[in-house]
Amino acid sequence: MSQAPVVTRFAPSPTGYLHIGGARTALFNWLYARGRGGKFLLRIEDTDRARSTPEATAAILKGLRWLGLDWDGEPISQFARMDRHAEVAHQMLAAGHAYKCFATQDEIAAFRETAKAEGRSTLYLSPWRDADPATHPDAPCVVRLKAPRDGVTVIRDQVQGDVTWKNDQLDDMVLLRSDGTPTYMLAVVVDDHDMGVTHVIRGDDHLANAARQMQIYHAMGWDVPVWAHIPLIHGPDGKKLSKRHGALGVEEYQAMGYPAPAMRNYLARLGWSHGDDEFFDDAQATAWFGFDGIGKSPARFDFKKLDNLSGQHFAVMDDAALLRELGDYLAATDQPALSDAQSTGLARALPVLKAGVKSYPQLLEKAHFILAERPFTPDEKAAKALDDVSRGILAELTPHLQSASWTRDALEAAVSEVAEAHGLKLGKLAQPLRAALAGRTVSPSVFDMMLVIGREETLARLADTQG
Repeated sequence: MSQAPVVTRFAPSPTGYLHIGGARTALFNWLYARGRGGKFLLRIEDTDRARSTPEATAAILKGLRWLGLDWDGEPISQFARMDRHAEVAHQMLAAGHAYKCFATQDEIAAFRETAKAEGRSTLYLSPWRDADPATHPDAPCVVRLKAPRDGVTVIRDQVQGDVTWKNDQLDDMVLLRSDGTPTYMLAVVVDDHDMGVTHVIRGDDHLANAARQMQIYHAMGWDVPVWAHIPLIHGPDGKKLSKRHGALGVEEYQAMGYPAPAMRNYLARLGWSHGDDEFFDDAQATAWFGFDGIGKSPARFDFKKLDNLSGQHFAVMDDAALLRELGDYLAATDQPALSDAQSTGLARALPVLKAGVKSYPQLLEKAHFILAERPFTPDEKAAKALDDVSRGILAELTPHLQSASWTRDALEAAVSEVAEAHGLKLGKLAQPLRAALAGRTVSPSVFDMMLVIGREETLARLADTQG
């Protein structure tokens, strides 16, 4: 019998930004589906009308797009499917797998208080579970699942192993509230079934939910998906990732200037591994990703590792992709777009800019020599390097550069000759030369800059310092 195609899903609640933990969950689902020729679906769990906002939905979609996690089909709204969720609850009622419970909140609270005082389980046991429908009052009621009272429910989890719950520890959960609206627990199961989800990959904070959701699958006679509950992400101190650890939203990482391929690589390595491989591309991640590489312990977020991977990705990024993503970064941080001339200059300079760069702000700072307009206003350190003596030596260097052939060897020879004539090491002359060419003391090497901007521009910038 041929196996059903893999279908995974990411199901965020639109109550805020795309959390870094949610982004990793989405990535794991995306990698698992894409690596097996399957589908990756997106469901917006917007049933909490008080907290769900269109702005949060837009932020989640934007974060996924920036990360490059494309989904199949249109995003599905859970709220829009409420009638279908209720329909399933009524099917369960008709089949005897659910019942109407007329207990009031006060009665439930009193039951729990008495049970606590008597040292019994406070798990609510409804007196309406086996009541004759003829005795039902004309009053508001909830619909509860008629959960098995004995035996066990076993979750065969791909990450956690077999996890067992005693059924007498699981209550008859509410499926429909007294106003007829479905609960989250019911909605999730109905949606996953109707969407054909074969693998549920989510945070292990949902592990207890799985036991109760499994009972709905059994009651409806539906195929149970493959479960994979992944450990949450912790901060460097080993505590659950929170605001005190720094950035939590995906858009904050885009605003810090990390490239999306580095972010995908780093998030994949948070809780999953493939041997000793740290640096890899999408094709490798997609081919390698599987449940066997997911650890049981929480992963720790480490900015140093992210920086290191980011630098490696900058070094190998395709220039066109890098320029495209730089444009996205500028837009995301409300900075003006590059002009055509700046883009052309930057494309020419990229080979000498990419080495050692870990973020787009660093790249832009290093690219100041190609992006800024002449005459440069030197920063404080550069201004100090351009004192009277240094400017005199640069004036002396100018005719040597006018006649030099424009190759690295010839330029190094010309600058070295002038430095030696003044009893200086090459580096001592390189600093004022750097300040003249870039207006900064941090830039690519002076010879790289001269080769990128050419003879005419180099001489013009030296002339600016003599004004």
